[in-house]
Amino acid sequence: MARRRLRSSAVVLGGMGLLAATITSCGSDSEPDRRCVDPVTREQLPNYECEDDDSGSGTRRGSYYYGGRISAGKAEGGSFDKSAVDRGGFGSSGSGGG
Repeated sequence: MARRRLRSSAVVLGGMGLLAATITSCGSDSEPDRRCVDPVTREQLPNYECEDDDSGSGTRRGSYYYGGRISAGKAEGGSFDKSAVDRGGFGSSGSGGG
């Protein structure tokens, strides 16, 4: 009976290692969170305010803000520069300077 328990423990431990490796590798290639915000006030805007319109007029009110969080309706703790934000992986905060 002890031998059977040993095998099942080895399978569980091996499976946990595989799961941890998968989570870590997937997280390291992920893009930072982005949200559409007003570049002056840092107020969160709907995504269509950051997307290019089809008319070619180029009128957009917002810019994408990477990382950070929204507090009281305003973006903080991130950056408008995508490359300045730590993409990080499993367990990272994902915030950068701004």
